Amino acid sequence: MLLLLTLAVGTFTACGTWLLLRARTFDAILGLTLLSYAVNLFIFAAGRPRVDADPMLAAGTPATLATMTDPLPQALVLTAIVIAFAMTALLLAIALRTHAATGSDHVDAKEPR
Repeated sequence: MLLLLTLAVGTFTACGTWLLLRARTFDAILGLTLLSYAVNLFIFAAGRPRVDADPMLAAGTPATLATMTDPLPQALVLTAIVIAFAMTALLLAIALRTHAATGSDHVDAKEPR
């Protein structure tokens, strides 16, 4: 499972970086979104994900490291998802307004010839 998370982080990072280097605003916004997904998966993987482990213990259950997982990375990722969604919506609104004002999707508002 950790190998799959590692491959996903690497793929999202590579695709996000490639899209950020393009000269279109929509591509840059999509690249930032993919990079935020990569960071979220990295934070989640840093919390040592385990199969069949509860993030919280029931009352009367002995607390051992083998029976529980760390809930902090999950809370951080959930918060980051909300913030990334709001930032993506804001960037899309700005990009649409810029496209309406300039008539171009290029980052410097000049189409290449």
